[in-house]
Amino acid sequence: MKSIIFVTFAIVAIAVAAPPEEPYKILRSDFQQQPEGGYVYSFETENGINRQEQGELKEALDEENKPHQVVVVRGSYSYKNNEGQVDTINYFADETGFHAEGDSIPKVPARR
Repeated sequence: MKSIIFVTFAIVAIAVAAPPEEPYKILRSDFQQQPEGGYVYSFETENGINRQEQGELKEALDEENKPHQVVVVRGSYSYKNNEGQVDTINYFADETGFHAEGDSIPKVPARR
C-alpha cells in the first residue's frame, strides 16, 4: 500500500515539474459576417495549420417539402502530417451532410 502511494506521488511530482507546452501562435485570423447570413473565415498558425471556410444561406426543402434556410459551408484545411508533409482536406456541408476529400481520408469503394 505504501508503495502505491509513493508511486502516485512520484507520478504527480513528475507531471508538475514538466514545463507546460506553449500553444502555437496564430499568425493570421479573419472573420467577416455578411448581412444576408453568410460568412468568410480563415486562419493560419505558426506550425503550418491553415483553414479557409465560407458559408452562405441556401433555401432547401425539409422532409415535408417545406422550404427552410440552411447554411452551405465550403472550405479546406491543411496541416503537416507525422511524415512532415502537408495534408489538405477539402470539404463541404449542406442539407445532404458533411463531405470531405483528401489523401488521408479513406475512399469508399464503388458499388457494383
